[in-house]
Amino acid sequence: MAQPDFSPSAERNKHPILERLQALVPAQGHALEIASGTGQHVCWFAQHMPDWTWQPTEVHRGALYNIEVRAAEAGLDNVLEALQLDVCREPWTMEPAGFDLVLCINMLHIAPWEACGALMRGSTKALNAQGLLITYGPYFEDGVVPLPSNQEFDQSLRTHDPSWGIRTVAAVQDEAQAAGLRLQARIDMPANNLLLVWAKA
Repeated sequence: MAQPDFSPSAERNKHPILERLQALVPAQGHALEIASGTGQHVCWFAQHMPDWTWQPTEVHRGALYNIEVRAAEAGLDNVLEALQLDVCREPWTMEPAGFDLVLCINMLHIAPWEACGALMRGSTKALNAQGLLITYGPYFEDGVVPLPSNQEFDQSLRTHDPSWGIRTVAAVQDEAQAAGLRLQARIDMPANNLLLVWAKA
């Protein structure tokens, strides 16, 4: 059996993200992860938040293998079978509805801009009344001079794919408000990232 893919950045940021999640959400619940990638995040969170049930998703079929192998190797019975999900293909279809948490890590800057609005609309429908959408990644902010490292990263993303790029918090907030979500918290994270917490308006 081939070894699943490994992401050094996911390995680094899974620790501070877990710490914030544990402070933000209840002791138990049902979470939907969008763009689960290698599965390192969802498996780490499932190990340390065992009273949560985790539904990983990915658009790429190859990534589903990574998630399933990693969850099986860790013996995690609170990680459900990974679903193939294209965020932009609406409406999302999955059971059960009424998630307590939708989690999206490092997706918005490596997806076309329309994925942001689709994420917000899909999350509004997937979340229960008290549920939270949490997004994590690099962002630009109005009135804040961008760090050179983020500017270089943004340029490299746009060179790779013109539809990619670091998003502004204000632009993401506009999409969220249009979908019925409000920004509840903005949290500084290591390596020039932000964790944004969205709740139903």
